[in-house]
Amino acid sequence: MIDASPGHDRPAKPQGRLTEESNHAQDADRAAELRNVLVDKLLTDGMITSPAVEAAIRAVAREGFMPAETPLEIAYGVDNSVVTKRDAHGVPISSVSAAYIQARMLEQAELRPGMTVLEIGSGGLNAAYIAEIVGPDGHVVSVDIDAEVIDRAATLLDDAGYAKRVRVLVADAGHGVPDGGPFDAIIVTVGAWDIAPAWVDQLAAEGVLVLPLIMNGVTRTIGFRRTGDHLTSTSTEVAGFVPMQGAGQHLERVFLLPDANGNSVKLRFDSGVPDDVSQLDGILATRRTDLWSDVTINHGVSFADLHLWFAWFLPGFCLLAVDEETELAAERGAWFPFGVVRGSGLAYLAIRPALDGAGVEFGARAYGRDGERAASAMVEQIRAWDYIGRDNEATFRYWPAGSNQSQIPLDVAAMHKIHGVVTISWPTPD
Repeated sequence: MIDASPGHDRPAKPQGRLTEESNHAQDADRAAELRNVLVDKLLTDGMITSPAVEAAIRAVAREGFMPAETPLEIAYGVDNSVVTKRDAHGVPISSVSAAYIQARMLEQAELRPGMTVLEIGSGGLNAAYIAEIVGPDGHVVSVDIDAEVIDRAATLLDDAGYAKRVRVLVADAGHGVPDGGPFDAIIVTVGAWDIAPAWVDQLAAEGVLVLPLIMNGVTRTIGFRRTGDHLTSTSTEVAGFVPMQGAGQHLERVFLLPDANGNSVKLRFDSGVPDDVSQLDGILATRRTDLWSDVTINHGVSFADLHLWFAWFLPGFCLLAVDEETELAAERGAWFPFGVVRGSGLAYLAIRPALDGAGVEFGARAYGRDGERAASAMVEQIRAWDYIGRDNEATFRYWPAGSNQSQIPLDVAAMHKIHGVVTISWPTPD
């Protein structure tokens, strides 16, 4: 008997193709589920505060801008950054930022439909978010100094349907965007040691500049608006980014302190390198000094502003990195990589149990002939932070070259950059 039902003699669909399409659909469903979980988490944590940013992050398939081998759970992690390119030494030079900081920077930029927005440091994903928020009447320009990064971003934006909504180009943004501006918002997604004059020039009069500003090795993502001839912060977030290349690049100084076994503690100075670092030779073989501050903090409470305080008020401040075989590596969990050099002494931030096991006390551990002097300097600033800076949000101002810097109050701390001066102030204690 011949089956004459419709479609009987059609060729069967290849099983391999069916399985592939089924797997793809399952992956897409899983990605959508994780995307909604991520957005819900960002809303709960206060990282997303506006319907526009919420809608953008729900709309864009985040995994489409990650390396192909990236697990969905990593792509949709709240605080996972994903490296997309490394240099010849394996150092990350391009990455997809963590979801929480992308959300916060979008909120800091105060984006609205119809805006013209510049993104400095491309990757594709953030530009897609921006395009969703500014809508079809807005304009998005995404630039990067690396042609390979731009080619990748252009391809991914095209695949995701944003090719006509985002203009991508190779440019050293430190020199400005050719025929660009004024921009209603400029979002810098690489660590910037200074604010390029071109960014100030191309920012609209009421525009917002959001950038991760490196201040003596410590980074804060700051939203700035104009106040007369200078910029004043409107928001601040803790974040870390790969450093800028090109005209805005700033190289830190690095020194190695060897221990008796040939392993090293690395000291990284953004600025203020001590006059004679050779005085530190051999200090890791000296007896350690511990000094405690009586300043305590409960477990789970952030003290990121203490690092910022050190960067501004602790001359000789540096960051530490240690080889795995050093004694300091074995004591991880009892110290943090923030140090200070005084003469032939090195001290670093340490903690010990306090508050009946509910918290810790801050202190300093030190090596060298001047170790106690270095530890005392750090403990003094821990106590000053506890009195003035703790639980208070700092205000930053940027005074470009050519602004009236005589207006800078005498009672604020100032940090000189190439193109201007950054100041920081905290509310006066009651």
